[in-house]
Amino acid sequence: MKKERKRCSAKEKVAILRRHLLDKEPLSKLCDELGLQPSMFYRRQNEFFDNGAAPFESKGRANHSAAQERIASLEKKVQTEEEGLAELRAEHIALKKSWGTLTGAWVQRRPRSAPDAS
Repeated sequence: MKKERKRCSAKEKVAILRRHLLDKEPLSKLCDELGLQPSMFYRRQNEFFDNGAAPFESKGRANHSAAQERIASLEKKVQTEEEGLAELRAEHIALKKSWGTLTGAWVQRRPRSAPDAS
């Protein structure tokens, strides 16, 4: 029968590394106690040291900066659209003024001249 794989959470992995590195527990004792292969321990240790700088990086500010840039670009887009609307409103008002006052009465079109039947 196959042995069922034990899944460890990130906190458990750090606790195991801490026991070996800080508490100076022998690796063989830890591996026997936890049923862990030494190669898996070293793989986790390398992963931990490779990603060790992650908590000290300011990801929140980088994400905040990206959000600020998006907000700024959207505000600029809204401003250009408002300027376009202002131009259209000005043209509309100018057209209304050029038409003068409308009476609201329907004006009949002149009939077209009939083609010569000759």
